[in-house]
Amino acid sequence: MPTIRNSRLVYSTDPDTEVAPRRPKSARRRQKAGHTRPKSPNDGVIRVFLERKGRGGKSVSVLRGLSGDVSSKKELLKALKSQLGTGGSLKDGTIEIQGDHRDRIVALLVKLGHKAKKAGG
Repeated sequence: MPTIRNSRLVYSTDPDTEVAPRRPKSARRRQKAGHTRPKSPNDGVIRVFLERKGRGGKSVSVLRGLSGDVSSKKELLKALKSQLGTGGSLKDGTIEIQGDHRDRIVALLVKLGHKAKKAGG
């Protein structure tokens, strides 16, 4: 049987055969550049994104670039939820509204006196 040069022996019952140790996962896996979410610029514009990843296929409208304290964000969240008739939450300083309501959210934010625009896909 010909010898294969590029194979890596995993297991052998031959006591004279040496099996090379495995490399750690960090050495095996390359870190892909750009895997982190880009930071939104701090220009006072509220950007409304649509996200589906990590949510079981459900769409969520995410508002980033909000200024102010937690209480003002909670007030804005409550107003948006009541106007849109949907659920939502405040997580890590961003507002998440269930469903794809980007156009309506931007219109409501402009009506409330905020600078807002649709962003992402």
